[in-house]
Formats: sequence, C-alpha cells, structure tokens
Amino acid sequence: MFPLRGLTSTPLPPLHLKTFHPLPPLNATISTAITNKFSISDEDLESRGFNLHRKIADLNLDHLNKVFVAVGFPRRDPQKIRLALENTNSLLWVEYKKTQKPVAFARATGDGVFNAIIWDVVVDPSFQGIGLGKAVMERLMEELLEKGIINIALYSEPRVLGFYRPLGFVADPDGIKGMVYSRKKNSKR
Repeated sequence: MFPLRGLTSTPLPPLHLKTFHPLPPLNATISTAITNKFSISDEDLESRGFNLHRKIADLNLDHLNKVFVAVGFPRRDPQKIRLALENTNSLLWVEYKKTQKPVAFARATGDGVFNAIIWDVVVDPSFQGIGLGKAVMERLMEELLEKGIINIALYSEPRVLGFYRPLGFVADPDGIKGMVYSRKKNSKR
C-alpha cells in the first residue's frame, strides 16, 4: 500500500517536506506538534501486539526482504541490505510480537544536518490499512526534525502520493525538479 520502489525507467520527482520559515528555536514547536499528532501512540501499538525498533539489532533481513518483495520491490542481497542499513542515519521498524517478524519499515539517509531522503517505506500487505505506515513515517519525521533537518525528500510512485501529502510532503515545491542519474542496462538485440 505504501511502497517506494527503486529507479524506474521514468524517474519520478522527489517529494519534499513543506516547512515554514523561520523555524522556532531548536524545533521545539514542530517536535511537540508532531509528537501530539501521532495517529497511534506507542502504547496503542504495543497493546495491539507491535514493538517499535530504531536499530538494526534483532531485524531479520530475510524477513525484511520478504516484506520488500511482497510490496513489489525486487529481491535484494541480504549483505547489501545490511550494508545499506549500516549507512543509514535513521530507521524505524515495527515487529509483530506473535511472529517476531518485521511488518513495517522506513529509513532515512542524509548529511545529518541539512538534508535527508526517506527510503524503503513498506508495510507488509497483511498489515496494511491499520495505520502502521503512518506510525512509522510520523516517528521518522519527528526524529529528523528534532535533529534540525528541514529539507526532507522521498521518492514515491504516483499511486501512493496521497499517503504522503497529509504528512506535509508536496511535489515540486517552489518549482524544484528532482533529477536522478540512471545507468540503463544494455539490452541484447
């Protein structure tokens, strides 16, 4: 329901978080506003049988890969997934307690100061529609904003743009167009 996919033949423009300037000192107002707007509290998630995690410890990469494939991502090499996660600034994943498997995931990379890009937002299809994607995104956004990062982008397929707009993302803010370098594989004729 909320997947972001890798590069396509037609790169899509990134969505950027719309922020208001000037920012309050230390982003205190923004952080408080987002914290109070969590659609599902940590306690509610736990009472529904879910655990939130912010580290890759205990994250079974084979199970995460199965979620990626279930939402339409290509199967990924687990060693490359581990390397990508080790180079990720912020991540959040939701574990279903009964199975101890990941059912929702998102991560962000960036310079840790000015810019971040959100990647790999996924929710296992069996758990879509109950607010897990929004819960993951709200918390990831809060973490980035608390660090003072205000230029936050993500890539999205057109069919899920409506999910990101209520979270504050807009396409082509101020006429900004994203570009993606893509090496096309040579096709045999």
